[in-house]
Amino acid sequence: MTNDLITHSGIVENIAGSHLSVRIIQTSACAACSVKGYCSSADSKEKIIDIIDPRAASYREGQSVVIVGRTSMGMRAVALAFVLPFVLLVATLFVGMDALGNELYAALLALGILIPYYIILWLCRTRLKQTFSFTIKPITETL
Repeated sequence: MTNDLITHSGIVENIAGSHLSVRIIQTSACAACSVKGYCSSADSKEKIIDIIDPRAASYREGQSVVIVGRTSMGMRAVALAFVLPFVLLVATLFVGMDALGNELYAALLALGILIPYYIILWLCRTRLKQTFSFTIKPITETL
């Protein structure tokens, strides 16, 4: 059985109604390595994750929590941000080359097709926020 959950420990930064802001430290696999001091590729950064939870009043600022998401959310995010635009770019490039017969115009068309794609993603941001949502648990609760 594979674990399909992504978990990050964090600290509640702000509570406003049912909205919580949780600060997590996102680390690469290298950042957790014991020899990271000798390597230049280790990195980590703080991020604020927004979570909507009707039980937000039960948490307090400064409390240690665990945020939980599904790995399928990560895969869907990668597909929307990288895979689908790449496929769209390559397909438009080949169709543009066939239709226009000019590499420069086909390349400009392929790059230009990404503008409406990312505008559509931006217009759907509210719906995407609901799709890409995390849940929160107190640090004492077992997963």
